[in-house]
Amino acid sequence: MTRSRDRDGRGRARNARPRDAAGRPLPHGAPGVERVPEDLVLSPAEAVTEAQRLLDSGLPFNAHEILEGAWKDAGDDTRDLWRALAQLAVGLTHAQRGNARGAVSLLRRGAEGVRLWRVLDVAVPAGLDLDGLVTHADALADDVERDGAGAVTTARLAPRLRGARPGA
Repeated sequence: MTRSRDRDGRGRARNARPRDAAGRPLPHGAPGVERVPEDLVLSPAEAVTEAQRLLDSGLPFNAHEILEGAWKDAGDDTRDLWRALAQLAVGLTHAQRGNARGAVSLLRRGAEGVRLWRVLDVAVPAGLDLDGLVTHADALADDVERDGAGAVTTARLAPRLRGARPGA
């Protein structure tokens, strides 16, 4: 028997399968982590706060979904930045899954996107620490490239989006 694809009200393909903490699909009916609603709309500040909460909870795939939503809702002046941030989160997801090649590729692509965006004369949204994010992504990519996925610790999957916490 062939199972039909999950579709939304407009007929677009959706994947209603549950996912594990690393965003991998699980069998229908299996317990999984809570999904980010596809229609969720957040302000840039709310998106950064929610993405940080998810990173801190060990859910970089879900953080990617939040940042991807911000990318799709962004204006022309910040769209490329949000895309780069979503790519960084995908790089973290690959690192969490043990995919060293994918982690290095997406971490480097996201960091380069942030660097390219920085040359624009546009205010940084939502208090983001772009220099810190680039430094984190570059260092993690270098370590994974040199040492493989074993270089990844839980703490390295949760970079500070807005910089160091007070007293940290």
